[in-house]
Amino acid sequence: MNQDPSRPSRDPAPADRIRIVLVGTQHPGNIGSAARALKTMGLARLVLVAPQRFPHADAQALAAGADDVLAASSRVETLAEAVADCHLVLGCTARSRRVPLEELPPRAAAARARDAALAGGEVALVFGRERTGLENDELQLCHAAVHIPANPDYSSLNLAAAVQVLAYELRLALLEQDAPASAGGHGQAGHPDPPASHAQMEGLFEQLAQTLDDIDFHKGRAPDSAMRKLRRLFLRGGLDEREVRLLRGILADAQRMARLAGGRR
Repeated sequence: MNQDPSRPSRDPAPADRIRIVLVGTQHPGNIGSAARALKTMGLARLVLVAPQRFPHADAQALAAGADDVLAASSRVETLAEAVADCHLVLGCTARSRRVPLEELPPRAAAARARDAALAGGEVALVFGRERTGLENDELQLCHAAVHIPANPDYSSLNLAAAVQVLAYELRLALLEQDAPASAGGHGQAGHPDPPASHAQMEGLFEQLAQTLDDIDFHKGRAPDSAMRKLRRLFLRGGLDEREVRLLRGILADAQRMARLAGGRR
């Protein structure tokens, strides 16, 4: 149960490129129920980030025949590790005002996940803790948020039930996979380069933050707000690997010029 969450395959089907990630799950029964939800909808990849109690008999009991999904699950310590090779990360969460993200209803999120998988990208749908959901720093790793429009008078949705809703929408989207992918998707004619992975984007953001410091962009102001806005800007753009290399080359030159300017002073 400590396999690499990417689990590469020679020629994976789109469903095999989609993983469900559970972060900090408190109740092991929810892990088993989530595994059952995946299997009923033709999905099989489950990644557990620092679960509080797993393995556990309750997980096995509530898996109810999806023991193979549990046995093949991956276990890692951080969300960043779970999605490092992903090209699209969608965080399933209630609305957050502190981390403004594009919000998608489940059906639109499933269609975007399908299109990314059809284009050859790795996709993660991320679910947070039962009581507190995803933390702000975890939401920062997501390209968009998925919000289930539950009854506003009673919006408390069980974790496994939320997984079932998204798994069902993914199933419908994958059954329609012969339909044309959304316009502008990666991997289509005129855009041959693969989309940048999560790890590549994080490398870009790290270099960008350092470059802004090198050129004294913030002028003594706290850098967090600017970096949050820049992260959203670049994630919304859906950069490919060549574009990331180009931007990092520009940043490297900016850093070099900043060092030269500092030496002249």
